[in-house]
Amino acid sequence: MNIVVMAGDDIGPEIVNAAMAVVQAADAEFSLGLRFTDVEVGMASHRKFGTTLTDSALQAAIDADGVIVGPCGMTDYPPLTEGGINIPGTIRKRLDLYANLRPARSRPGMQGARHGLDVLVVRENTEGFYSDRTMYQGNGEFMPTADVALSVRKITRQGSRRIAQVAFEYAARRSKRITAVGKRHVLQMTDGLFMGEAYAEAKLHPQIALKEMDIDAMAADIYSRPERHDVILITNMFGDILSNLAVALSGGLGL
Repeated sequence: MNIVVMAGDDIGPEIVNAAMAVVQAADAEFSLGLRFTDVEVGMASHRKFGTTLTDSALQAAIDADGVIVGPCGMTDYPPLTEGGINIPGTIRKRLDLYANLRPARSRPGMQGARHGLDVLVVRENTEGFYSDRTMYQGNGEFMPTADVALSVRKITRQGSRRIAQVAFEYAARRSKRITAVGKRHVLQMTDGLFMGEAYAEAKLHPQIALKEMDIDAMAADIYSRPERHDVILITNMFGDILSNLAVALSGGLGL
């Protein structure tokens, strides 16, 4: 398998080096036959080529069997018109990487970890409020006047159903419990569609228990009673926030 490695910016190379040590150890242990290609992205690429993600770098990711991407310093990037391309967002969009799987488990001896936490957050990764990946052209944020900013939330039936299928697939391997998280009584159409597809998929898996929780209640519950949850099915932005909370409760984002 061909693996493209993009170190990213700032602490990216340090994190990627640590990740590579793990991947290379697994490769040696299980004879996976991995081949690695370093591809320059981020500000180092911008200084050389005038863009944070060249067409050739993106094509290398598209052609590869897997991609390792380090953190990218997007807050320091120039505007898109000056070559400041959102690297993770662009790769997610072009490769349709819709399922973001984020495990979090507490381990004995970890300072600050919540006992009993062992969850898998199944986060939809291509829709929602994140404007860098939700539209065919342009993005989901715009300003009709200098004093008004709007953001569009995109939820589709197909996107909701396929991420629900992933959640049920993993729940079948674990404890057969799913918590679907949203705010349906407020976001009635978008979360209503998302939850509706979760319940439709649940009918095909009677052996798996599905319950629904509001995002605010879930944030409190994962702290106070983490053992109540296993697989968490969630939309993009809510999942981004909740999964970071979960890994913080496991002892730190680096784990």
